[in-house]
Amino acid sequence: MANNTADHLPGNSVAEGNHDGDFGCTVMDLRELMELRSAEAVGKIRDVHGDVQGICRRLKTSPIEGLSGNPADLEKRHTAFGKNFIPPKKPKTFLQLVWEALQDVTLIILEIAAIISLGLSFYHPQGNDTCGQVVGGVEDEGEAQAGWIEGAAILFSVIIVVLVTAFNDWSKEKQFRGLQSRIEQEQKFTVIRKGQVIQIPVAEIVVGDIAQIKYGDLLPADGILIQGNDLKIDESSLTGESDQVRKSLDKDPMLLSGTHVMEGSGRMVVTAVGLNSQTGIIFTLLGAGGEEEEKKVKKGKKQGANENRNKAKTQDGIALEIQPLKSEEGAESEEKEEKEKEIKKVNVTKKEKSVLQGKLTRLAVQIGKAGLIMSAVTVIILILYFVIYTFGVNKQEWKAECTPIYIQYFVKFFIIGVTVLVVAVPEGLPLAVTISLAYSVKKMMKDNNLVRHLDACETMGNATAICSDKTGTLTMNRMTVVQAYIGDTHYKTVPEPEAINPEILELMVNSISINSAYTTKILSPEKEGGLPRHVGNKTECALLGLVLDLKRDYQPIRDEVPEEKLYKVYTFNSSRKSMSTVLKNADGSGFRMYSKGASEIILRKCSHILDAAGQPRVFKPKDRDEMVRKVIEPMACDGLRTICVAKRDFIGDEPNWDNEADILTDLTCICVVGIEDPVRPEVPEAIAKCQRAGITVRMVTGDNINTARAIATKCGILLPGEDFLCLEGKEFNQQIRNDKGEVEQERLDKVWPKLRVLARSSPTDKHTLVKGIIDSTVGETRQVVAVTGDGTNDGPALKKADVGFAMGIAGTDVAKEASDIILTDDNFTSIVKAVMWGRNVYDSISKFLQFQLTVNVVAVIVAFTGACITQDSPLKAVQMLWVNLIMDTLASLALATEPPTEALLLRKPYGRDKPLISRTMMKNILGHAVYQLVVTFTLLFAGEKFFNIDSGRNSPLHSPPSEHYTIIFNVFVMMQLFNEINARKIHGERNVFDGIYRNPIFCSVVLGTFALQIIIVQFGGKPFSCTALTLDQWLWCIFIGVGELLWGQFISAIPTHRLKFLKEAGHGITKEEIQQEEQTEDVDEIDHAEMELRRGQILWFRGLNRIQTQVGCSSLGNPCGPLFEVSAAILSSSWPVACPSAPEKATGRPGR
Repeated sequence: MANNTADHLPGNSVAEGNHDGDFGCTVMDLRELMELRSAEAVGKIRDVHGDVQGICRRLKTSPIEGLSGNPADLEKRHTAFGKNFIPPKKPKTFLQLVWEALQDVTLIILEIAAIISLGLSFYHPQGNDTCGQVVGGVEDEGEAQAGWIEGAAILFSVIIVVLVTAFNDWSKEKQFRGLQSRIEQEQKFTVIRKGQVIQIPVAEIVVGDIAQIKYGDLLPADGILIQGNDLKIDESSLTGESDQVRKSLDKDPMLLSGTHVMEGSGRMVVTAVGLNSQTGIIFTLLGAGGEEEEKKVKKGKKQGANENRNKAKTQDGIALEIQPLKSEEGAESEEKEEKEKEIKKVNVTKKEKSVLQGKLTRLAVQIGKAGLIMSAVTVIILILYFVIYTFGVNKQEWKAECTPIYIQYFVKFFIIGVTVLVVAVPEGLPLAVTISLAYSVKKMMKDNNLVRHLDACETMGNATAICSDKTGTLTMNRMTVVQAYIGDTHYKTVPEPEAINPEILELMVNSISINSAYTTKILSPEKEGGLPRHVGNKTECALLGLVLDLKRDYQPIRDEVPEEKLYKVYTFNSSRKSMSTVLKNADGSGFRMYSKGASEIILRKCSHILDAAGQPRVFKPKDRDEMVRKVIEPMACDGLRTICVAKRDFIGDEPNWDNEADILTDLTCICVVGIEDPVRPEVPEAIAKCQRAGITVRMVTGDNINTARAIATKCGILLPGEDFLCLEGKEFNQQIRNDKGEVEQERLDKVWPKLRVLARSSPTDKHTLVKGIIDSTVGETRQVVAVTGDGTNDGPALKKADVGFAMGIAGTDVAKEASDIILTDDNFTSIVKAVMWGRNVYDSISKFLQFQLTVNVVAVIVAFTGACITQDSPLKAVQMLWVNLIMDTLASLALATEPPTEALLLRKPYGRDKPLISRTMMKNILGHAVYQLVVTFTLLFAGEKFFNIDSGRNSPLHSPPSEHYTIIFNVFVMMQLFNEINARKIHGERNVFDGIYRNPIFCSVVLGTFALQIIIVQFGGKPFSCTALTLDQWLWCIFIGVGELLWGQFISAIPTHRLKFLKEAGHGITKEEIQQEEQTEDVDEIDHAEMELRRGQILWFRGLNRIQTQVGCSSLGNPCGPLFEVSAAILSSSWPVACPSAPEKATGRPGR
């Protein structure tokens, strides 16, 4: 039989759950059975159980009615066969996170310096009149006792930094787990219980459940096929084979968890769940080898989560579809990869860093190098000066008993050098990126954007092009039939049933009711007076709605012809663009096939058409052309989708059903209907916003070109008077392919800039277009492309795009898994909100950089020159650490949480190679640095006269804190505080207070920092090298700080274009580099910034990687469950994802 159906048991064998005896087979029996494939499995089922029905009987379930749903029965099944849940990997403990934070190289250097300093401070050599006063005045005895304080204070600061970092990581991890468990509950699957089709959470599926599977599903458990229509499965996630596997009862009925349904539909009996399913078994194996692998990982792989992610993308991480394996730090992914590599050499696809990461890495390298040089020079100058002054100028000799004192000086110099480095390197940057992204992702949830890969959020801000689907994204996806052509008459509204010939009406109703997925239904409205609910395929819902409008009902017809009686089903797919169902005639004399599909495709296969009397009339090509001209084009120009319904009778011998070309021909057209899918009312405005923001919106649809053009005009994608292109897939391919049928980039570059609508396009066309735009080097900047998709076949395009948006409602699990962001409301306006948030992330990080670099430039120069002139840094190590910790951590919190405004959509996108630090920002950084340096040096060299206090310069080694240096420290912090307000604007705006009340975090951080500063200065004492100041001195400090705001107004008045000497910093990747990369594409490579990092051995690299690890998710290599993983990641930045078929993936994929 062509349609695979198992004969089912009479009635319901579920005796309401009162099963006394145990089940007829054990977990191990079923596990062994599920490990077999194809003919072997069929043989084993036949030998041991008789058939699939035998398995159902042993599992005490009915193939038709399913389980009873009795709680006692379900509990029994849980006990016997386990739950559909894979326990997560244990989270890292707080102490482990502390240990990781301690690995920071800069902190290690500081710890060593502090410990040496501590050790030496307890050593007091006797009778050393000569060494004690090497530099500066005589040391007070009491003060010498307090020498340990500085070392202790540095250690204390290090501990605080470590605890803050570890706490950040820990709280994020906790947050992710909370979000994940929340999403798990949303992940549902369709099963039959008590004869009712219901959706239950995946975790509640038990062995013995009868599950309905359909196109686009991701299977949540292992099972055996009971009945299937044209079922094809992508098992690449488990086997690595990219070919789709056809499933049938007689050849291969085994269905495995974690695989994707690529075509067809059917029912299966669940035979293994959770840890006993194939996916679960693999995870158990991975868990066992975990610890040794982790050791390997720690030794050999400190290349950051990014590499990890590349790998994770290349294979499906054995897509765990049940419950996320929350592998922290991505160690799991690496283990998987190690094993995977041993099994077979996976072709690791090159993955670029996201736009922002690339720029930050480069900037970090530049800053790190500068900081290292400055700190080294500082130490060398201090040591040379000391040596020359002591042994040269003072002509002292090196005495053995003086050695510890000299060493103490050297340690002090070393600490100053390290402090310069600490201040030079903006460790707050990874934190700022983390906070900004995590904050945005949380808020984006409210705007219906469920972010799966964190960096997608920031990449979206750079988007220059959006390729959008039409149905459901631009339109409401609520389809209704509004016109029809039946029996030679074109009805402009749905006709009354009396107006249609009864024979045609009967054929129409039967064809529509039977030749559609039985899961598609129209249910009564949830609220009184509401619209009926459409469940399943929306186009089929429109046709079923037509049946109801014609005062008929589809359900009795379906009851009469249940799915088991369907002889053969050709399910809809993107290449067929039609669906057909074959029935055996009741008298056994032959077969009847009902077909429906896109009108131009079906009409081409029609040789007859029913006339007004219901009789078939010959339908010639010229008749078809006339019909297209008079019926189909006018419908399409009204923005309607046209669907043709047809039939064919087979008399005599049974044809070869596999020869599709001979079957789907010689049809008789029953009717053509026009389906309206109204444009969402908010879409035209959203598209106008995109166009104002410099983003090109293109519509890519499978619909007729006239329908597409009409909808594009309504949306504002096509504007009157513009010479934009609307192409059909066929024409598009002719223009971009050469004689050999290969895509040529030069040809594509001529087409895409003007292309706005691509109609009748296949998923391959969509992928070609997206790849072509991304790879194109036409124009000043490289394009950053966002794509929306909902079908299984959109996977490659969604993966190739810089940001892939999947539809939360209409999208298949496969599309969701390939995407970066899920639109929970399927609405185009949510994409515009994502753009706004993305730009906001970018601006937040630029604001933070502008603030941070001003602090860094000033602190480094002050520490450097101060040290070289006065042999001591005016800002002590502990003060520097305070400036560093509080200013970095708190400022990143304050500036990274600014809410976005509509104004962000009024500028063009930055693009890939726009530098992070613009010339305006450079003007602000240098301008404010000049003010701060002038103030600081004035205070350093003349402050004692101005405030009438003792000079703090040239004080001996352990002298008490001076008022002089306390004022310098206090003024420095006050200037930073007020400059933080200036940093809120990066495009040269005058009003820096604009919208400050909308950001309570900013206000509380500024006030909190101010309060802490008062405490440190007034009560910090020796550890902070501070002494209490008078009210008068405080007011002066605040007054000088406020000067920052006035100076900011002066700076913004200077036109940037006049300052030709200003350079930009933090560039993206240049075109030359892209070309070089493309030449070496098949090599496993490290991006250029990383190579530089290796060369420079920059301490800071680890911090940069924390961008991902701190986000916790970015390496959460989480293979997750169907809807869950769809949604899952909330913040999760990368899950191993299987691409439906992956030859296209071989090229790099920017922006993930």
